Amino acid sequence: MFSAFSNSQQPKKRGGCFWTIVVFVAIYLIFCFVVGKKMGNMFGGGQEVTLKANAIYKLDLSGAVVEQGQDDNPFASMFNNTPYQQANTVGLDDILSNIRLAKENENIRGIYLCDGELGVGQAAAKEIHDALVDFKTSGKFIIAYAPNYGLMNYYIASVADEIYLNPVGSIAWHGLAAQKMYFTRALQKLGISMQIVKVGTFKSAVEPFMRTNMSPEDRKQTMQYVNGLWEEIVTSVSKTRQISVEQLNEYADKFMDTEDPQKYIEYGFVDKLIYTQDIDSIFKAVCGDDYKFFTTNQLKNVKRATSNAPKSVAVLYAEGQIYDESGQGGIVGKDMVKTIDKIAKNDDIKAVVVRVNSPGGSADASEQIWHALEKVKASGKKVVVSMGDLAASGGYYISCGADYIFAQPNTLTGSIGIFGMIPNVRGLRDKLGVDVEFLGTHKNATMPGDMFFNGMNYQQTALMQKMIDRGYELFTFRCAEGRHLHQDTIKKVGEGRVWLGKDALALKLVDELGSIDDAIAKACELAEITEYNIQYYPAKKNFMDEFIKSFDTSSEEEKMLAKLKALVSKERVMAIMDPITIE
Repeated sequence: MFSAFSNSQQPKKRGGCFWTIVVFVAIYLIFCFVVGKKMGNMFGGGQEVTLKANAIYKLDLSGAVVEQGQDDNPFASMFNNTPYQQANTVGLDDILSNIRLAKENENIRGIYLCDGELGVGQAAAKEIHDALVDFKTSGKFIIAYAPNYGLMNYYIASVADEIYLNPVGSIAWHGLAAQKMYFTRALQKLGISMQIVKVGTFKSAVEPFMRTNMSPEDRKQTMQYVNGLWEEIVTSVSKTRQISVEQLNEYADKFMDTEDPQKYIEYGFVDKLIYTQDIDSIFKAVCGDDYKFFTTNQLKNVKRATSNAPKSVAVLYAEGQIYDESGQGGIVGKDMVKTIDKIAKNDDIKAVVVRVNSPGGSADASEQIWHALEKVKASGKKVVVSMGDLAASGGYYISCGADYIFAQPNTLTGSIGIFGMIPNVRGLRDKLGVDVEFLGTHKNATMPGDMFFNGMNYQQTALMQKMIDRGYELFTFRCAEGRHLHQDTIKKVGEGRVWLGKDALALKLVDELGSIDDAIAKACELAEITEYNIQYYPAKKNFMDEFIKSFDTSSEEEKMLAKLKALVSKERVMAIMDPITIE
């Protein structure tokens, strides 16, 4: 073999070079860890914060709300406007914990809701809204200001004692709209058709690949829950701002986004128009000159009272789409099962609260997670589910066996139905001039490849439909067993139909409307424990995990393709709610 080295020292030089690289990498990693840890502390990512009198919780209503917050990455700002830029996220758990702290801590005078366009789901927004309403019982103030208010920001800010707006700002008050995208014609142009087998008249997740508009069934269910979501918003704002529901609906018809800002005062939406520079004078008038703001990241590092109780309640977060395998984010079935098994084996844990915020996904992974939670119940622990924005399809599957289920009135849940979807690229193959030939030992040995390259025949479609029907029978059986209802009753409210939490309560798909705190209280009641500590699963990612994540260069297009690949490849049977944008 040709080599660039020819003397007897060749092996020694290679070894020396190798160990030099090893030492260099080790030093580099140690440097990153030490500097990263110190930087994390500098930016509020772990250093304990001490509160002094005249503190104000500055709750920045911007970024994307996720169920479980993570340690801060102080280097994130280094990658703004670069391929490494990551979306700013804030944990709902951190926000709610901080609001409770602000209510109880005598050094905190009030809360300042400021700025931004918060990316938050309807149920999560309600939890923040309700926590702020509870905070006001302390007699402390809430002041809100923003250059512009998005709808959900205004819904949250409406709780404030005083709402201020930029003199040239706007409020997005025009009702709610649902938007869905359909790809059928685009796929036809490419020569690709989707072969779909499903159970559920309302199971609309496949419609973007087989239709060009909403089916009558999907239109019916979507309009029903969009109206329900709007009802929650308008009823709450009416109560907090003392504006009638009828007037609020009239204002929505006017498309308030384009109104003269002076009208917002006249209609009662805001109290005063001021510039950002004038905010300081507002707080000085209330608190004096020595007030100090504390952000969400700072306040979460204020020491809380901890319990030494030997008994624990586990809070398990199940957020995102459900997948069989790792590498796609969301809920990975195998990883989730391992986590649940750890909880089952921990004798100190007496109850488990599963916080579900998922549109569903792989039916097989959903079944595995369901089974793991059944083992937790078999170990003597109580299992309570707290539904967030979504607990639909596979998200409901993993919830249905719980001893007790909470949802918010505006949670989207149900969607009990499944489907399979396999692309047929025969048209694309013809366009490209690609020919494929199969050989097999048995009648259906070539079926997997044949379905993809040539399309399913009648017999193959029947085989796939049989598998989907069997999956639906199992899904509805699990729901019936868990909810103590007849399977026929589940099928009547199933069919893939999406329900609001308040409707799901009437249909006995959930037991009670309430927050994650309500779910924790119920879990303790069922487990008959009064003193406990809380253990969170999975554990929050540390700073270094988040730092490494900052270098994810995947584009949004690549991430979308990965999700589509998961949708139509190995995970053939899916229990998932269709993607929808509500604005």
